Amino acid sequence: MDILNFLPSILAISGIITLISLSIIDLRVWLLPNWLNLTFGILGIAFHASLNFMIFEPIHLLYGALLGGGTLLATRFFGNMYYKQDTLGLGDVKLLAAAGLWLGIEGVAIAITIGAFAGLLHGIGFALTRAIKEKKKPDLHRLMIPAGPGFCVGILASCIWKFYPYLAG
Repeated sequence: MDILNFLPSILAISGIITLISLSIIDLRVWLLPNWLNLTFGILGIAFHASLNFMIFEPIHLLYGALLGGGTLLATRFFGNMYYKQDTLGLGDVKLLAAAGLWLGIEGVAIAITIGAFAGLLHGIGFALTRAIKEKKKPDLHRLMIPAGPGFCVGILASCIWKFYPYLAG
């Protein structure tokens, strides 16, 4: 067997490890390091190159990066205006731009949607846990949690949906 046959799987596993690392770091210190976001993006380009851009052409990856990063940048801009404080970190913006290099336009839109829902569930779970510990009613007003882990769940779910047929066979 040739190592090139395994390269897409190796790159996909490396991407999963990078997403897990990003999630753990964000949960602990509320930060998505640039070097890990960059690594994730480079792994995405390498993944598609290892498949000779069979799934997406390079331009579709660029459009995905622009949609992913642009959507979160706009969300950050309007959220910051409304709440008059940082609502989303630039690391989250870079993470979704890197995700677009894996998923293209449709996949990154799905990742954002699933990721936002996962973040909502995370926030509700966090608020309920805190309320139980403090023996108070749950307070969801201006609840702050790191967004990266939810988006990582969305990215992973979208990647599984999009790439499983190519890696399983």
